[in-house]
Amino acid sequence: MPLTELIILAIVQGITEFLPISSSAHLILMRMLFHPGQGSEAIDIGVTIDVALHVGSLFAVLVYFRKETRDAVVGPFTLVGDLRHRRALRPQSKLAMLLVVATIPAIILGLILAKTDALDAIRGELALKVIGWTTVIFGVLLYISDRFFREMKRLEDWNLNGAVVMGLAQAMALIPGVSRSGVCMTAGRFLGYSRVESARIAMLMAIPTILAAGGFKSLDLIGSQDLDLGRDAAIAAGLSFVSAYIALVVMMKLLERVSFTPYVIYRLALGGFLLWTAYANV
Repeated sequence: MPLTELIILAIVQGITEFLPISSSAHLILMRMLFHPGQGSEAIDIGVTIDVALHVGSLFAVLVYFRKETRDAVVGPFTLVGDLRHRRALRPQSKLAMLLVVATIPAIILGLILAKTDALDAIRGELALKVIGWTTVIFGVLLYISDRFFREMKRLEDWNLNGAVVMGLAQAMALIPGVSRSGVCMTAGRFLGYSRVESARIAMLMAIPTILAAGGFKSLDLIGSQDLDLGRDAAIAAGLSFVSAYIALVVMMKLLERVSFTPYVIYRLALGGFLLWTAYANV
């Protein structure tokens, strides 16, 4: 992959991974700009680079939410002790359990899509239309949840029902254009969590989800001896980390004062453009 293209893709991926605007939609746009005339085939960036991009984004979350990450890592061990002694779950135990519960739907649906090749179909000829529609529809849902639902709950109020609902919402993000972070924030707002807390939970949910997805994709790399990809993967991971971290800092600060409306407007504009492009070529 040309270095310029790699750098741009890594920065775009890092910035859009955690903003509620869909990284997949932006990656297809970038690839189509670099490879005009290839249509939906331009989505494919290769397993190695894809994993590297997500690893970089993952480290951005781990660093930014280092306290919560520490609690989540310690959580499984405290959970065993709490269950063994039949006592109330400590905050670390509760967080670890809820993150596991919230990740299960995405893993199950991901395996189903992988086994049935349904995801390949979605990412094939229909990719541009699918991304266009999902970008618009889930942008509208984000607006409704943010405009009409109260802001009361915090991360400490997150419970089993909330983890199941947000986990099911997260599983829908396997469809390109939905936006994993966006749909999780939308579900959080529908459940009554504040903007900041919805984003906080959504980011924490990304940790096991990205680990699971990265591990699954890494299976395709076993036995690969292509060392030429090493440099590209390192650049992709590094730039993805930096851009994702900056995007996280800016977004979390803005959500203290600004609603999700700017992201909604952007999604509607982007989705409209993608739909116009898709149907204009029919």
